[in-house]
Amino acid sequence: MSDHRLEVADVFHAHQQEFLERWGDVVSRQQRKVRRAIGRCRTAALGSHLERCDSCPYEYVAFDSCRDRHCPKCQSTARDRWLQKQASSLLPVPYSHVVFTLPEQLATLALRNQHLIYALLFRAVSETLMEIAADGRRLGARIGILRRLCWD
Repeated sequence: MSDHRLEVADVFHAHQQEFLERWGDVVSRQQRKVRRAIGRCRTAALGSHLERCDSCPYEYVAFDSCRDRHCPKCQSTARDRWLQKQASSLLPVPYSHVVFTLPEQLATLALRNQHLIYALLFRAVSETLMEIAADGRRLGARIGILRRLCWD
């Protein structure tokens, strides 16, 4: 049995051709660059260096990373530090995580018009949360605090 954990790069490699056939005309140059970097991260394609233990003769070849800010391998430590920093500034109140998803029918439109679609989405989310906040039986005081912090 293999001890290899499935990674984003594995998905990229396995489905690269069908992804590009379906979405290639709307994927930006920057998105292609990120996909390529993640696919090559910590592989021989980016080179390697020798790691040695200071206390014993153990050594191994370590592959170099892509250092792309979008790469899940490279940015996990930076993300953890950022999350810790953000957690220290949270109010001591319960939080709710809300996810708004676009219907699949809008996927192509969203890829081609990201700035417009996401601006509209954030406006709709804001209006929806404010409507929910107005009904005291739903979220009540929690959103009232959010309203005062964000919109006053």
